Amino acid sequence: MEKVNERDKEFRHGDHGPKYMFRGPKHEWGIIVFRPGQELGAHRHSEVEETFYFLEGTPQMVVGGEVHRVTPGDAFRIEPGEPHNIVNDTDADTRCVFIKCPYLPDDKLSV
Repeated sequence: MEKVNERDKEFRHGDHGPKYMFRGPKHEWGIIVFRPGQELGAHRHSEVEETFYFLEGTPQMVVGGEVHRVTPGDAFRIEPGEPHNIVNDTDADTRCVFIKCPYLPDDKLSV
């Protein structure tokens, strides 16, 4: 068993970006905060399935070139090979949970 608390973890960029709650051995998941104007960056995975669950904000979720306007409570499951990006084109922060499985930290390809 492993227990963590969000307040004990740090965002990659101080107060935004990804914050990993668990990394391995079988999956990884965490929280991402996007400030207005920020984006995840278009990418895909060869083997990893990635899921996003949106807690706050109304960014664009772009999957395979199709744009979806997010509302809090939306979840997206991205298959391996599907290019995806999150674009916060709003004037408010976006906060979401991400889950990646299996745990393959180097399985990220630019598109």
